[in-house]
Parts: sequence; structure tokens; C-alpha cells
Amino acid sequence: MSNKTLPTWIDVGVIPLINVCLAFLVSGFVILLIGESPLEAVQWMITGAFGYAEGIGYTLYYTTNFIFTGLAVAVAFHAGLFNIGGEGQAYIGGLGVGLMCMSLDSFMPWWALIPFAIAAGAAFGAAWAFIPAYLQAYRGSHVVITTIMFNFIASALMVYLLVNVLIEPGSMSPQSRVLADAAILPSMKDVFAVFGVNIANSPLNIALFLALICCVLVWLLLWHTRLGYSIRMIGFNEQAAVYSGINTRRTIVITMCISGALAAMVGINEVMGAQGRVLLDYVAGAGFTGIAVSLMGRNHPVGIIIASLLFGALYQGGAELSFEVPSITRDLVVVIQGLVILFCGALSLMIKPTIEKLFMKFFAAKERANV
Repeated sequence: MSNKTLPTWIDVGVIPLINVCLAFLVSGFVILLIGESPLEAVQWMITGAFGYAEGIGYTLYYTTNFIFTGLAVAVAFHAGLFNIGGEGQAYIGGLGVGLMCMSLDSFMPWWALIPFAIAAGAAFGAAWAFIPAYLQAYRGSHVVITTIMFNFIASALMVYLLVNVLIEPGSMSPQSRVLADAAILPSMKDVFAVFGVNIANSPLNIALFLALICCVLVWLLLWHTRLGYSIRMIGFNEQAAVYSGINTRRTIVITMCISGALAAMVGINEVMGAQGRVLLDYVAGAGFTGIAVSLMGRNHPVGIIIASLLFGALYQGGAELSFEVPSITRDLVVVIQGLVILFCGALSLMIKPTIEKLFMKFFAAKERANV
């Protein structure tokens, strides 16, 4: 073993766990400063996220969105691309889902409509990612700058469409018409009812299964296909990829399109599931949270599932906390979430050198003991 290599279980499991603990420790000091009990705050957050059936449903509903956007960031990151346009790609992807559903919902049930909705959403999300990808690959424009700009363009475009084009006739709210009941994804309450189990109602729907399927597909793509090898090769060393015969420009464009298509699946969960229509700002920051999810999950599907569950719990538990403890406002909950992002993202490698030294000392001592 190289004296600079940590085992995967430490790099992917132990270090992110320590970072999360540090984030909560700092959050505890912040809560103490306003005169509240950190232990009580943790209790309310855990109770809100996992303490009752409806809370669990909301936690997993948020988790579903974060899995999609986390996977989108991870795929691009493996090619050395920092796609922070997941918010706009998810937004435009939802437009594609909504247009397809509104076109076909009058004569197709959800189970027949969902392949078309997935294809439309993926096409719209990929198309929105294509232009920044092309500019990066063929014109040298940095993908970070262009994807940020496209988030704002997507927001402005959706406002125009929902106010002037897609708005439901006679409605004062900027939103499309409600989809036909038969075209809306079954909720988990409906799924469990088939087996005679009654659970609390929540926005959680079968899009969760689609998110898990996407995790498997991304794992297969990145580690078991030639395209996945090319993506990871470019991210590791683009010059070496060029010398090995990989068409880096084409691969960058394909990677960003896949990333945009994954982000667009948020539209399945929201437009075809929880909301049943296209409306303003339904993405609600999931695209940006996906960046932290991907970084914390070390850009691996398993890590992304775990990180998405954590952030889903933070969102739902934070809402419960701000409701039960009025002095801890929603803004303070956002601060707590920001601290988790800070320690798991920007400061994710802060403790890694120390962990490496401790591990190498332990490994060296173990080798001497075995001699």
C-alpha cells in the first residue's frame, strides 16, 4: 500500500462523518449563543425528520430530488467539470416533463406516460446543458461561468412562459393547469395501500425508485463502460486522455448532457408527482444542494444516497425545529445547513492530512508487529 493512500471506507465514510460532526458542533455553539439548548434542537430535528410517518415521507421526498441533482454534479465532476447549472437544468427539464404530460394526459395513464415524460425531461435538461458544454469544449468558455448564467436564463424563461404562455386560463397564479389524475405518479401512500398498509400522506411518490435506478445506472456507466472510463480518464488527466486517443471534446459534451438529463429528473418527482403541474421555483434550491451532496458523497452513487438522506433530514427536521422553537428561525436553520455544506464541501479535506498521518502510523505499527 502506498504511504499516501487511504482505504476507501475511510475516505468515503469516516472523513465525511467527522466533517458532519464538526458542522453540528459549530452549529451547537451558534444555538447556545441565542440562549437555546443544542440537545433540544437536535431532538426536534431528529423527531421532525424521522419521528413520525409524515416526517419520514417529507424527508425521503427531499432526498429524491437531492439524489438526482447530486448524481448530475457527480457525473460531470468525474470528467473534471464543475456543473453548477443543475438548478436551471432541473427547471427546464420540468418544463419538458410538463409539456409532455399536458399533451398526453387526456388519454394516457401514468404508467404509459412516464417513459415519454422521462424522455422529454431528459431531452430538455440535456439540451439546456449542451450549450455550456459546447462552449467549454470548443470555445474555451469556463463551464462554471456559463452554467451559472444559464440558471438565471432558465429562471427568466420560466417566468415568461408561466405568466404569458402556459398559465391556466382564468388563473391569477403563474402556473400551468393541473394534470389529469390518471397521469400523476402514485404516492407512497397509494403504493402501501395496495398491500393493505396505511401510512400518512406526504409528497413522497414512486419517483424515489427512479432515483435509486439512476444511482445504479450511473454506477454502471462510470465504472463498467468505455464511456465511463473516458469520462474518468479526462477528469484524472485530460492530456493523457488525448494521448490515449479519447475524443475529449465530444466526451465533455456527452458528459454534460448526461448530467443535465439527470438533473431534469427532478421534474418527474415534482411536476408529475408532488405538484401535479408546472409552477414557479419548484426546484427550490435542489440544484445547488446537489453540489454539496455530491462533494459529501465523494461523487459515488452510494455516498450520494447517504448524503441526500442527510440533507433531506436537515430540510425536514429544520422546518420542524423552526416551528417548535420560535427563537430558532428559518434563517438560522439555513445557517446550520450552510455549516454542513461548508465542512462537507469547502473544508472537506481539512482533516484529511491528519487522518492520513494517524492511519499511516497505525499501519506502520501493525506491519512492525507482524514482522
